[in-house]
Amino acid sequence: MPFVVAALVLLGLLCLVNLLLTVGILRRMRAQSAAETLFALRPGSAIGEFAATTTDGEPVTTATLTGTVAFFSADCAACHDALPDFLAYARDQGRDNVFAVFGGDEPDTVRALAEVARVVPADLDGGPVAAAFRNTWTPAMYVVADGRVVATAGRVPELPVPAGR
Repeated sequence: MPFVVAALVLLGLLCLVNLLLTVGILRRMRAQSAAETLFALRPGSAIGEFAATTTDGEPVTTATLTGTVAFFSADCAACHDALPDFLAYARDQGRDNVFAVFGGDEPDTVRALAEVARVVPADLDGGPVAAAFRNTWTPAMYVVADGRVVATAGRVPELPVPAGR
């Protein structure tokens, strides 16, 4: 009988230690912001080299890229939810200052984006632009200047508005 009591006390102590470790891990996970874990490139990071062609046949490279860059996907519900806000944001910024990478086959969405942004279609792996940004999820938005990331956002309201606009 004393062995059973000792085993139960030891098991209870082990469960308590396990609970304390779990709480510590959860606190640490909460402390990390979502942006830090979702964006490989953070503000100040250099963008990798790439060359792509827009739906209008315009060449775009790292050197010519400036303004807002957004990644959208046809099979992403959050992308469809963010699209109206992004279209309004892009109209305010001007077509030359907005670049969109769209994955999937939705001609209407690509057409709507092309009215307010330079658009590059993406293949299954995201294509050269996604590789340059090391971007693996959508929607993802970056503000870029001089080949470097200035800001990142997962939603349009999180995007900074450039001065004078």
